[in-house]
Amino acid sequence: MPEKRTPSPPQPRSFDRRRFLRMGGLGLAGAAAGGLLTGCGAASGAEGRYPQRPIQMIIAYAAGGGTDVGARILQPFLEKELGGQLQIVNRPGGGGWAGWNEIVQADPDGYTLGFVNSPNFMTGYLDPRLGREGVGPDSFTFIANQVTDYGAVAIHPDDKRFDDIGGLMAYAKKHPLIVTSTGVGSDDHYASLRLADRYKTKFDVLHNEGSSDGISDLLGRNADVVFANVGELTSHHEAGELKVVAVMKDSQERSKYLPDVPTLAEAGFGGVESWSSRGIAGPAGLDPGVVERLSAACRTAINNPEHIEQLGKQGLEVDYRAPEDYLRMIRKDDKNIRRIGEKYVWGEQARQ
Repeated sequence: MPEKRTPSPPQPRSFDRRRFLRMGGLGLAGAAAGGLLTGCGAASGAEGRYPQRPIQMIIAYAAGGGTDVGARILQPFLEKELGGQLQIVNRPGGGGWAGWNEIVQADPDGYTLGFVNSPNFMTGYLDPRLGREGVGPDSFTFIANQVTDYGAVAIHPDDKRFDDIGGLMAYAKKHPLIVTSTGVGSDDHYASLRLADRYKTKFDVLHNEGSSDGISDLLGRNADVVFANVGELTSHHEAGELKVVAVMKDSQERSKYLPDVPTLAEAGFGGVESWSSRGIAGPAGLDPGVVERLSAACRTAINNPEHIEQLGKQGLEVDYRAPEDYLRMIRKDDKNIRRIGEKYVWGEQARQ
């Protein structure tokens, strides 16, 4: 994103004057897994009994990332509740939209579902340059949220300019800082944009393909600040390799994985929060009986204490949300991303 040239308060921007800046694509690192679904189970939907044949669970990323890990951990618990096995299929490409398009275009019979990553999937339909008109939240049936991984802000443990979020924000109002993201339109990108938009900090965004690249840039002193997720930073914080100075929650409740780190609201920077949510959705128009069957199975599987414990070992926080609550969460994300994206990513001001 080009540097602002107006005399208004400085805003976050991407720039190309440093050779090490890597402009990422519109997607994030992500994942997938494997299995089959046969089994039965009563449902009140049009087919009477659901499922009657294998269900494909689309993961819009290649295997090995956070979405993949979460899907693999959930798989046996959800299979037990549905009475069969899940066939989890990788569909990487197009910033995730190779997979999400497959969900949108599937028959609404409950046999093609997938994981949706928010807010990452929103850039793909909100950015008019990508040409995905007529696609949005109404193109999906949202069934259950599994994980909400809040954003976090980290610095080098030996940084002499600041050692907490208050010092960082004060410094960044006067001096530009290079901050990392996992690609244009990623949750990390929007996190830095929203924080700078509200508090007028000077953030120059260095786009990477994954959080590990951002951490390497920080440790190599090619970046000043890492924007990533709690699940990606916890182990590094605990090892003293970097210092997480804030969790991006607009509440006083600290992350149970980073109990020594204040939230933004707690530190005096309320009004901003960021997360990466991962949940299960199908195409629009799913039969209400099928949705009810899936929602009940997801609720029990996601809230299973063993599932919660296994995800916790990955630093991932289970956040089950039923269909209506999950949709409200998606619409809130959509509203925020529309505003900040139009202002800084694809709108007129972004082109200045």
